Amino acid sequence: MKSKKGFAVGDMLPLGMTIVVLGIALSLGLTVLADFKSDQTSGTYAYNGTADAEQGLNKFTSYLPTIGLVIVVAVIIGIIVRYLFVR
Repeated sequence: MKSKKGFAVGDMLPLGMTIVVLGIALSLGLTVLADFKSDQTSGTYAYNGTADAEQGLNKFTSYLPTIGLVIVVAVIIGIIVRYLFVR
């Protein structure tokens, strides 16, 4: 069997859907955390833990555009490499 090397254009849809689902899940998680934090007493461990988790998820979601860009670049490089070596 031939081993699959590189990426194809068809790989873009599953990768794109993964980013979309990840973004939706993270935004829903942030909504739940914000709601949970509003139910806590300020200054308690639960409030501080929820605030820290919310801040951490917020920081991670700010990297989603960079992660998407890296995936697109990897697919483009994979297509170019596959084209150059299969000729």
